[in-house]
Amino acid sequence: MGKLAQSTIKYLIEAEFTANGVVEKPDVIGAIFGQTEGLLGSDLDLRELQRTGRIGRIEVSLTGNKGKTKGKITIPSSLDASETSLIAAAIETIERIGPCDSYIKLKAVRDIRSVKREYVVDRAKRILRKLLEEELPDTARLTEKIKESVRTAEIRSYKGLDCGPDVLTSDEIIIVEGRADVLTLLKHGIKNAIATGGATIPNTIVELCKEKTSTVFLDGDRGGDLILRELLQLTSVDYIARAPEGKEVEELTKKEIFKILRDRTPIDQYVAETKEDLDKRTKKKLNNILEKMVGTRAAYIFDEKMKLQNKIPLNQFNEDNKSLQKAKIVVVDGTIKEDIVHTAEACNISYLVGNKTDKEYKTKFLTIYTKNDLSV
Repeated sequence: MGKLAQSTIKYLIEAEFTANGVVEKPDVIGAIFGQTEGLLGSDLDLRELQRTGRIGRIEVSLTGNKGKTKGKITIPSSLDASETSLIAAAIETIERIGPCDSYIKLKAVRDIRSVKREYVVDRAKRILRKLLEEELPDTARLTEKIKESVRTAEIRSYKGLDCGPDVLTSDEIIIVEGRADVLTLLKHGIKNAIATGGATIPNTIVELCKEKTSTVFLDGDRGGDLILRELLQLTSVDYIARAPEGKEVEELTKKEIFKILRDRTPIDQYVAETKEDLDKRTKKKLNNILEKMVGTRAAYIFDEKMKLQNKIPLNQFNEDNKSLQKAKIVVVDGTIKEDIVHTAEACNISYLVGNKTDKEYKTKFLTIYTKNDLSV
């Protein structure tokens, strides 16, 4: 505001005017200086007050309509209350702006300091509220933070695998996917977790499962499904616990973790619940498909609704084939052998159908049907 620093303003004079004609900002400002000159004496001359920085830059906004001009005048002041009041009253004596008759009405003299005080009080309340809620935690929260810090510092390594300090001494272990999961369980006081370190199950995990009661605790996603299948093929885990679908173990709260582990499912029950027999209608349909495929040396890929997704040569039935990523049921023209079974399990396929098998296969999640099974 001109020569008057924002920080020195005490009052703000606000007035409105009407001119019976078209006028511009210089006309308004000229009228203010010209028609108040000498009115209040030399000590309160507006030009002198502005030169010495006790009156700031006079702001004018205006609009014209139907030959008349209306607008607002704002004058910042660092004078005391009585002197500012005199200036405000003097403004109302102006009768002409430029060549036009005019009328000026004082709207308000605002105490800027009171506005600042209101802001300061309001801001202080917000600062105090934040301080009480966020910056001054209660004793219980402080204690828990200290415990978490100590627990997470307890992470160990066993034969290259991240684990809690009690993995070797405890009768039970919890198998998780990665280091972050071990840290999450440590933070909540669970010290017997060990990480697989990836989708490939290391022999260390296999050996531990032979010696100890084991619970596999995995993310609720496809990665968790694949790790679980491999674990069940290579080890004899006793219980299964899973994070909710779409969530990872490291995202769970303490309450969620303990509930999931408390409600863990015995492996036999889990397999029984996930291995369902196909209904007679579906078996009959698969039998007809198998008969029509004779001589094709192909694999037909279906989704869970028995909708055909793709047909591929049997020699392309491997883990790298993207057609198998969402397969639910696969029918092959030929004998089901070990490499086909391995691929079906690795690709999370639920049902594998063929003319016959070269030997008996024990699978936990994959159900195998031969032509004789379908015709029953």
